[in-house]
Amino acid sequence: MVTPRDSTTPSAQETFMQMAKEAGLRGRLLVTIGLIFLVRLGIYLPVPGIDRERFAADIQNAPFIGFLNIFSGGGFATLGIFVLGILPFINASIIMQLMTAALPQLEDLQKNEGEAGRRKISQYTRYVALGWAIIQSTAFSFWLRNYAENPDAPILFVLQTVLTLTAGSMFVMWVSELITEKGIGNGASLLIFVNIVATLPTSLGQTIEQAQVSAQQGNREFLAGVLVLTLVFLVMIVGIVFVQEANRRIPIVSARRQVGRRLYRERTSYLPLRLNQGGVLPIIFASAVLFLPLSLAQLTGNAWLSEIAAYLNPAGQAPWLYALVYLVLIVFFSYFYTSLIMNPVDISQNLKKMGSSIPGIRPGKATSDYLQRVLNRLTLLGAIFLGCVAIVPTAVESATQVRTFQGFGATSLLILVGVAIETAKQVQTAVISQRYERMANTKL
Repeated sequence: MVTPRDSTTPSAQETFMQMAKEAGLRGRLLVTIGLIFLVRLGIYLPVPGIDRERFAADIQNAPFIGFLNIFSGGGFATLGIFVLGILPFINASIIMQLMTAALPQLEDLQKNEGEAGRRKISQYTRYVALGWAIIQSTAFSFWLRNYAENPDAPILFVLQTVLTLTAGSMFVMWVSELITEKGIGNGASLLIFVNIVATLPTSLGQTIEQAQVSAQQGNREFLAGVLVLTLVFLVMIVGIVFVQEANRRIPIVSARRQVGRRLYRERTSYLPLRLNQGGVLPIIFASAVLFLPLSLAQLTGNAWLSEIAAYLNPAGQAPWLYALVYLVLIVFFSYFYTSLIMNPVDISQNLKKMGSSIPGIRPGKATSDYLQRVLNRLTLLGAIFLGCVAIVPTAVESATQVRTFQGFGATSLLILVGVAIETAKQVQTAVISQRYERMANTKL
């Protein structure tokens, strides 16, 4: 179910008024905008020693580069020093989530060491991000050797490019943490959000240009295709908002207890289980697996990999096979990620320690089995929805032959909607905090 709007939630007018009046909130907003502008500027600072015209001509129809270009805000097309952007940090965060679930030492740090443990895990994440940035920049540099302006010094070119791209990625990671600490919203999520939004004007401009040409030629099919695709995107956005906010609230009853002379009555609360636990990550994992044969085929020139990539392509020889494999991968990674972040046994044990229980369900194994069944049903529904969001826009693009939004699909929509919702909630929380501070000052 979707949580209804609370009466204490500030209106849009109050939110904008507070952002204009309150120095603290206004300062955080200006810091966020300034740091985002700085990162966007770095995307257009060129990596030295590359023949850009030849590179741009070769990647014009490369779907894998188009997919990565969305998340770098055009950085892969312009070859700026921030071409890796926040991606190494995002990959490192995912790796650390997997390692925390697999290694008891990291799990103990996260659960039992409090703030100090979380700071250590954040530090480990930065180290992993540095190593991942070096690996990605090295692989990227070896690929870019073919476009070097001075092919006689390949080792120097690789070292120079690795140093440039790694330093740029670490700077973006630092800026994202500054935004999280001193700005508004989650820095890493906001940078990806801005990068995706930055590619929209180009896609919209190409769509309008093709629509004008089609209108002059009397071709109304393209115009109808643009209209259908726009309606599909709007419907998907509405659906994503509902699913992102949807949760199953399981009632929890706390037992009556006595502390000293005070008797606490039974209290009823709720355990919210989100419909889409994994967010956008199952689609990202599934997309990465599907793009792996294509990227390896482009790097190695292997005919066998090229044949596989031709089948795992929405515009390839078997689009139905692509849709089926994509859906299966999304369902698999949805269950996989949910199993990492939600442990019914731990929840059951915590409820038992707090003297709480689910009405009609015995504590212990019966509770964990019940929670597991609920999670399985929710995950299946969420995975099917993610599969529809991932496949439908691509199918509509193929049917309407509107290719100007290539690369902007389900992943981009989910990230845009999810980050917008979370940032809006943080702004509203800050406004509510300012409201209560004024009330407290007035009483004093």
